[in-house]
Amino acid sequence: MMSEKKKGLIVREPYATLIVEGEKVWEIRKSRTKIRGEVLIISNGKAIGKAELVDVLGPFSPEELAEHVDKHRAELEFLKEYSNGKPLYAWVFKNAEKFEKPKEVGMAKGVQIWANVVLKD
Repeated sequence: MMSEKKKGLIVREPYATLIVEGEKVWEIRKSRTKIRGEVLIISNGKAIGKAELVDVLGPFSPEELAEHVDKHRAELEFLKEYSNGKPLYAWVFKNAEKFEKPKEVGMAKGVQIWANVVLKD
């Protein structure tokens, strides 16, 4: 049995599915990240796909981001509430791929954004 270590980004639905289907190319977060390259997209404790994190844009205000709703799929009201007055950043994804079926992953309890993930066969 092979196990593979990867970085996993925890994303709520429906956004996780939109990312792996290539419908959402910006993931909005309150901070930058130095992480680049292929990451697993984790939803409800399972890896549902992967995508390449290629850039971080920003900072943006919710109003500025609202002009790019086609890229991140979040409404202005949500962005305002989420930002809570803080600047927002767009994590840019490319080459998204949805797994045929979600994969079981092992990761630490309590992780909220990034998880060091072990993919289980």
